Amino acid sequence: MNMFSPRHDPGGTKQEGSDTGAIRVFIIDDSSVVRAIFSRLVGDAPGLELAGTAGSAEEALSQFPNQPIDVVLLDLEMPGMGGMRALPEIIRSSGKARVMVVSSLTGEGAEHTVQALALGAADALLKPGAGGFDRDYRDRLVERIQSLGGRSLRRAVASAETARPPLVRRTASPVRPAVLAIGASTGGIHATGQLLAALPAVIGIPIIITQHLPAEFSQPYARQLHELCGREVQIAATGQILRNDCIHLAPGDAHVTVQRRSEQVVIQLDRHPAESGCMPSVDSMFASLAAIYGAKVLGIVLTGMGRDGTEGARKLVEVGGEVLVQNEASSAVWGMPGSIARAGLAAAELHPRDIALRVAASLGRR
Repeated sequence: MNMFSPRHDPGGTKQEGSDTGAIRVFIIDDSSVVRAIFSRLVGDAPGLELAGTAGSAEEALSQFPNQPIDVVLLDLEMPGMGGMRALPEIIRSSGKARVMVVSSLTGEGAEHTVQALALGAADALLKPGAGGFDRDYRDRLVERIQSLGGRSLRRAVASAETARPPLVRRTASPVRPAVLAIGASTGGIHATGQLLAALPAVIGIPIIITQHLPAEFSQPYARQLHELCGREVQIAATGQILRNDCIHLAPGDAHVTVQRRSEQVVIQLDRHPAESGCMPSVDSMFASLAAIYGAKVLGIVLTGMGRDGTEGARKLVEVGGEVLVQNEASSAVWGMPGSIARAGLAAAELHPRDIALRVAASLGRR
């Protein structure tokens, strides 16, 4: 199970990767068989390089210092401190490597996965049982590793390129927002948590979040958001009235769109396929909000694969709205925010905590 695939289909400095630009992968799993399978998979895949293996979190942490690592494959259920307890320390000690949880626990309940993602894991994939490491699984795992470690490959490419002109930045909108819309995918649970935790307790406008997640993860994620920021969180439903300071979370099986009814704006779930292939889609959310709120939409796109949100951001900008994106350095995958930035649609590229400060300032709040 891939947590972030579309249905259609600061502290510490990141160490540099290998001289070749290969993505260096470290494997942590208490099963010697799994370590051997993953090691062979990494060794056979172009652009990947094995950085090391460990049978426990403690062993891995002892190997991390002064070793360049781009991606860590982490089991959660292991002897000793285990993967979940060790996760924050693994992220810190590995030089901010992107961690992909590969565990059987991701298939036994969404709570484990959401907790790991909230702690900073960038992605999660179910570890199959005996006989499940088929070609399709191996291809999906390699694809996820390549996406998470893509910056290592970009370093090698950039060294051979001439300097590119700076990306175009749009002027900040002078209009006070009436709604805050956040879109994210891979790595987005952690990034959204950083943003929301840094917002003032009261901002006086509704918050809508579209995070690429399966439907069964919606309730655990809603509980996680509430525990994190103390705001009321509702799973979006047709007819639900947008309320100030309430988080309306897209379910995993529908896009969040809005309609105006008299003096109120209500949610209308939409299950038609989006052009991006994503369900739920950031494009659909942005386009609908642009039609109802016009320039009074503040759109935010955080880390994620692909380009969902780019066409919706274009519609927001066309009606005078503003779009902020997460910067590349803090993103697990700079696909969605990078696409918007390269299209010249972003007013700023910022760390999620700095995005929160920008939001507060636009609302006249500290």
